[in-house]
Amino acid sequence: MKTFIAIGYVWPEPNSSAAGSRMLQILSLMRASGYRVLFASPADDSDHAVNLAAMDIEKHRIELNSSTFDTWLTEQSPDIVMFDRFMMEEQFGWRVEKFAPKALRILDMEDVHCLRDARHRAVKAGRPATELEWQTDMAFREIASLLRCDLTLVISEYEMSWLQDNFPVDRSKILYLPFMLSPSDREIKAFNEREHFVAIGNFRHAPNWDAVLQLRELWPNIRRQLRSAELHVYGAYPPKKATQLDTPGLGFRVKGWAPSAEAVISNARVMLAPLRFGAGLKGKLLDAATLGTPAVTSGIGAEGMYGSEPSPAMVADEASEFVESAVALYRDEFLWSEYSARGPHLAIGRFNEAIHGQNLLTRIDDLLNGLERHRQCDFIGGMLRHHSLKSTQYMAQWIEAKNRH
Repeated sequence: MKTFIAIGYVWPEPNSSAAGSRMLQILSLMRASGYRVLFASPADDSDHAVNLAAMDIEKHRIELNSSTFDTWLTEQSPDIVMFDRFMMEEQFGWRVEKFAPKALRILDMEDVHCLRDARHRAVKAGRPATELEWQTDMAFREIASLLRCDLTLVISEYEMSWLQDNFPVDRSKILYLPFMLSPSDREIKAFNEREHFVAIGNFRHAPNWDAVLQLRELWPNIRRQLRSAELHVYGAYPPKKATQLDTPGLGFRVKGWAPSAEAVISNARVMLAPLRFGAGLKGKLLDAATLGTPAVTSGIGAEGMYGSEPSPAMVADEASEFVESAVALYRDEFLWSEYSARGPHLAIGRFNEAIHGQNLLTRIDDLLNGLERHRQCDFIGGMLRHHSLKSTQYMAQWIEAKNRH
C-alpha cells in the first residue's frame, strides 16, 4: 500500500473554514484510492477539528525545528508528501527532500496568499484592487515554494492564469483542483419557505471580517426597504468586536458559530458576501449555489466561481448596486427562482468530484512513474532547492541546537 502524508498548518476543521473542507476532500480521495493516509501538524489540538480516525486517517503531531520529524518520516517511507500552504513547505520541505528523497512533493496553495495579501494592502491604502504590488517578501517566499515542489494544486482557474502571467511558472508544475462535490438529490427549499439574509465566514479570516464591516454599512439601506427582513451573520471564532455589532432593533444579528452551515444557508432567502479582497474560491458561495440560495457578492467574491455559466449570484462592487441587487432578489420571486435554479446545476457541473479527483490521481500517477525525468527538466526548481533549502536547513538546525541549551 502506498503512503500519502499531508503536513498541515492546522488540523482540518471543515465546519470552520472552506480550507478545512477542501483538505478533507483531498484526504478522502486519497484514502478511497487505496493509499494509507496520514495527517501531520505542529498545531495544538482543536476542539473543532474533525475526527480523522473515524475516516481511517492516521493523525500525528510533529515538532518544528526538530530532528524527531526526520526519524518519523523515515519510518513512514512516504510515496507522496503534500504541504498545506507554503509555510509548511518552508519548514519541512528540506527535511522531506533529505529523508524521503523519492517522495513526490505536492504543495496545496488553498489560495494564492501573496495575491490576497496584495489586495488587502491595496484596500488599506485606498488603491484600486487592480493596482497591486507583486514583488513582496510573501510573493518571493510563496512562488519559491511552488517552484521547489514537483506539483502545486491551484484552486481557481483565475489563479492558474494569474500565476503563469506574473511569474516563471510552467504549466507542468501546476494543476487546477477546485472544491470537489458529489451529486446530491437534496430538496431545494422554495422562495416562500425561506426568510432573511445570511452571511457566513470564519471571523479569523481577514476578508470575512472586512465583509462584516461592509455589511454593517450597507444594511441600513437594505433594511429601510425591507422592514421585516433580518441579516444573520454566522462564522467560526467570533471575537468580542463582532458580537458587539449585534443590533436586534435593526435586524443586524451576529449569531457566531452556526449549528449547521447547510441549515442556515438553506433557510435563508439570499446570501450576502461583499468581499473587497481575498483570493481562491469562496466556499460559502459554493454552498449557497448547491443549496439553491441566490447570492449577492463582489467581483472578488465571484472570481473563479462561475466561469461562463449563468451565475447564481448577482455581482456588484458599488454600494448602491449591491443594495439594489439584494432588495430585488429578496422581493422578486420570479427573479429569485431564476437565480436559485442555476446554483445546483452549476455546482455539480463545475466542481464534479469524479472529474477533478480523477485529474489529480492521473497527474500523480504520471509524476510517480516519471519523477526523475520531471525533476531533471525542472532547472529552476532544482536551483531553488539547492540554495533555498540549504538556508532553511541550516537555520532550522541552528534553532534546534539552540533549543537544546
